[in-house]
Amino acid sequence: MPKHLNISRINELKNNANDNIESYNDPDTPNALARFTSQIREILLADPSMLSSVPEYLPVALFDRVKFSSESKRQWSHWIAVNIQPDWDDFKTSIAFNNADLPLVLAVRKYNEDLLIESCAVIFLLATQGESTPQKTNADDDTDEQDDYDNENNADEEEGYYDHYDEETE
Repeated sequence: MPKHLNISRINELKNNANDNIESYNDPDTPNALARFTSQIREILLADPSMLSSVPEYLPVALFDRVKFSSESKRQWSHWIAVNIQPDWDDFKTSIAFNNADLPLVLAVRKYNEDLLIESCAVIFLLATQGESTPQKTNADDDTDEQDDYDNENNADEEEGYYDHYDEETE
Protein backbone atom coordinates (compact mmCIF):
# COMPACT_ATOMS: atom_id res chain seq x y z
CA MET A 1 0.00 0.00 0.00
CA PRO A 2 1.49 3.35 -0.98
CA LYS A 3 2.40 5.90 1.64
CA HIS A 4 0.61 9.21 1.65
CA LEU A 5 2.30 12.57 1.55
CA ASN A 6 1.51 14.83 4.48
CA ILE A 7 0.50 17.82 2.36
CA SER A 8 -0.08 20.14 5.33
CA ARG A 9 3.44 19.37 6.61
CA ILE A 10 4.89 19.85 3.11
CA ASN A 11 3.12 23.20 2.78
CA GLU A 12 4.41 24.26 6.19
CA LEU A 13 7.95 23.22 5.23
CA LYS A 14 7.53 25.08 1.94
CA ASN A 15 6.46 28.27 3.69
CA ASN A 16 9.30 28.07 6.22
CA ALA A 17 11.87 27.28 3.53
CA ASN A 18 10.55 30.08 1.34
CA ASP A 19 10.84 32.54 4.26
CA ASN A 20 14.48 31.51 4.76
CA ILE A 21 15.23 31.78 1.05
CA GLU A 22 13.58 35.19 0.77
CA SER A 23 15.42 36.53 3.82
CA TYR A 24 18.78 35.73 2.16
CA ASN A 25 17.70 36.72 -1.35
CA ASP A 26 18.81 40.34 -1.11
CA PRO A 27 19.90 42.37 -4.14
CA ASP A 28 22.38 44.30 -1.95
CA THR A 29 24.15 41.04 -1.04
CA PRO A 30 23.64 38.81 -4.09
CA ASN A 31 25.80 35.95 -2.77
CA ALA A 32 24.15 35.73 0.66
CA LEU A 33 21.77 32.90 -0.29
CA ALA A 34 24.54 30.88 -1.95
CA ARG A 35 26.82 31.29 1.08
CA PHE A 36 24.01 30.36 3.48
CA THR A 37 22.96 27.26 1.52
CA SER A 38 26.59 26.17 1.22
CA GLN A 39 27.02 26.43 4.99
CA ILE A 40 23.77 24.57 5.62
CA ARG A 41 24.83 21.74 3.29
CA GLU A 42 28.11 21.34 5.21
CA ILE A 43 26.35 21.38 8.60
CA LEU A 44 23.68 18.88 7.52
CA LEU A 45 26.27 16.58 5.99
CA ALA A 46 28.15 16.55 9.30
CA ASP A 47 24.97 16.01 11.36
CA PRO A 48 21.75 15.10 9.50
CA SER A 49 19.98 14.57 12.83
CA MET A 50 19.84 18.36 13.08
CA LEU A 51 16.91 18.08 10.64
CA SER A 52 14.70 16.82 13.47
CA SER A 53 14.54 20.39 14.80
CA VAL A 54 14.86 22.36 11.54
CA PRO A 55 13.53 20.15 8.71
CA GLU A 56 13.02 23.17 6.44
CA TYR A 57 16.81 23.53 6.15
CA LEU A 58 17.08 20.59 3.75
CA PRO A 59 14.92 22.16 1.02
CA VAL A 60 16.81 25.42 1.60
CA ALA A 61 20.16 23.63 1.30
CA LEU A 62 19.11 21.95 -1.96
CA PHE A 63 17.18 24.90 -3.39
CA ASP A 64 18.17 25.58 -7.04
CA ARG A 65 20.40 22.49 -6.99
CA VAL A 66 17.76 19.90 -7.88
CA LYS A 67 16.37 19.52 -11.39
CA PHE A 68 13.08 18.11 -12.60
CA SER A 69 12.55 17.02 -16.21
CA SER A 70 9.24 17.74 -17.92
CA GLU A 71 8.17 14.15 -17.34
CA SER A 72 9.17 14.22 -13.68
CA LYS A 73 7.28 17.49 -13.21
CA ARG A 74 4.17 15.67 -14.41
CA GLN A 75 4.93 12.81 -12.01
CA TRP A 76 5.43 15.14 -9.05
CA SER A 77 2.28 17.09 -9.92
CA HIS A 78 0.34 13.83 -9.95
CA TRP A 79 1.86 12.54 -6.71
CA ILE A 80 1.08 15.79 -4.91
CA ALA A 81 -2.43 16.05 -6.40
CA VAL A 82 -3.35 12.52 -5.30
CA ASN A 83 -1.35 12.69 -2.07
CA ILE A 84 0.94 9.72 -2.78
CA GLN A 85 4.53 9.51 -1.62
CA PRO A 86 6.63 7.90 -4.33
CA ASP A 87 8.57 4.79 -3.41
CA TRP A 88 12.36 5.03 -3.52
CA ASP A 89 12.73 3.56 -7.02
CA ASP A 90 10.24 6.03 -8.54
CA PHE A 91 11.65 8.89 -6.49
CA LYS A 92 15.27 8.42 -7.50
CA THR A 93 14.42 8.43 -11.21
CA SER A 94 12.20 11.51 -10.94
CA ILE A 95 14.83 13.87 -9.65
CA ALA A 96 18.33 14.98 -10.62
CA PHE A 97 20.63 15.98 -7.78
CA ASN A 98 23.78 17.99 -8.25
CA ASN A 99 26.71 15.54 -8.08
CA ALA A 100 28.34 17.60 -5.33
CA ASP A 101 25.19 17.11 -3.19
CA LEU A 102 25.08 13.31 -3.43
CA PRO A 103 26.96 12.76 -0.14
CA LEU A 104 24.41 14.97 1.65
CA VAL A 105 21.49 13.23 -0.09
CA LEU A 106 22.81 9.80 0.90
CA ALA A 107 23.42 10.92 4.50
CA VAL A 108 19.90 12.33 4.77
CA ARG A 109 18.43 9.21 3.17
CA LYS A 110 20.21 7.07 5.76
CA TYR A 111 18.90 9.35 8.53
CA ASN A 112 15.32 9.71 7.26
CA GLU A 113 14.31 8.73 3.71
CA ASP A 114 10.77 10.12 4.11
CA LEU A 115 12.17 13.54 5.03
CA LEU A 116 14.33 13.53 1.90
CA ILE A 117 11.29 12.77 -0.27
CA GLU A 118 9.17 15.40 1.52
CA SER A 119 11.95 17.95 1.08
CA CYS A 120 12.09 17.24 -2.65
CA ALA A 121 8.31 17.72 -2.82
CA VAL A 122 8.90 21.11 -1.16
CA ILE A 123 11.63 21.94 -3.68
CA PHE A 124 9.29 20.92 -6.51
CA LEU A 125 6.57 23.22 -5.16
CA LEU A 126 9.04 26.09 -4.72
CA ALA A 127 10.47 25.56 -8.21
CA THR A 128 7.05 25.48 -9.88
CA GLN A 129 5.29 28.28 -7.98
CA GLY A 130 3.13 30.20 -10.41
CA GLU A 131 3.56 27.65 -13.20
CA SER A 132 0.69 25.70 -14.59
CA THR A 133 0.81 21.92 -14.49
CA PRO A 134 3.05 20.64 -17.29
CA GLN A 135 0.97 19.35 -20.14
CA LYS A 136 1.72 16.16 -21.99
CA THR A 137 3.20 16.86 -25.41
CA ASN A 138 3.02 14.77 -28.56
CA ALA A 139 6.72 14.01 -28.08
CA ASP A 140 5.80 12.33 -24.78
CA ASP A 141 2.97 10.24 -26.20
CA ASP A 142 3.27 7.94 -29.20
CA THR A 143 -0.35 6.77 -29.03
CA ASP A 144 -1.63 9.76 -30.96
CA GLU A 145 0.44 9.20 -34.10
CA GLN A 146 -2.64 8.29 -36.17
CA ASP A 147 -4.45 11.43 -34.99
CA ASP A 148 -1.41 13.53 -35.94
CA TYR A 149 -1.34 11.89 -39.38
CA ASP A 150 -5.05 12.51 -39.88
CA ASN A 151 -4.74 16.14 -38.80
CA GLU A 152 -1.82 16.75 -41.18
CA ASN A 153 -3.74 15.27 -44.14
CA ASN A 154 -6.81 17.36 -43.41
CA ALA A 155 -4.94 20.64 -42.97
CA ASP A 156 -5.82 22.00 -46.40
CA GLU A 157 -9.45 21.00 -45.98
CA GLU A 158 -9.99 23.33 -43.03
CA GLU A 159 -12.88 25.69 -43.49
CA GLY A 160 -11.63 29.17 -44.32
CA TYR A 161 -8.09 27.94 -44.89
CA TYR A 162 -6.20 30.15 -47.28
CA ASP A 163 -2.52 30.40 -47.88
CA HIS A 164 -1.30 32.66 -50.66
CA TYR A 165 1.67 30.33 -51.19
CA ASP A 166 -0.72 27.58 -52.31
CA GLU A 167 -1.49 29.51 -55.48
CA GLU A 168 1.44 30.04 -57.76
CA THR A 169 1.01 33.14 -59.83
CA GLU A 170 3.51 34.17 -62.43
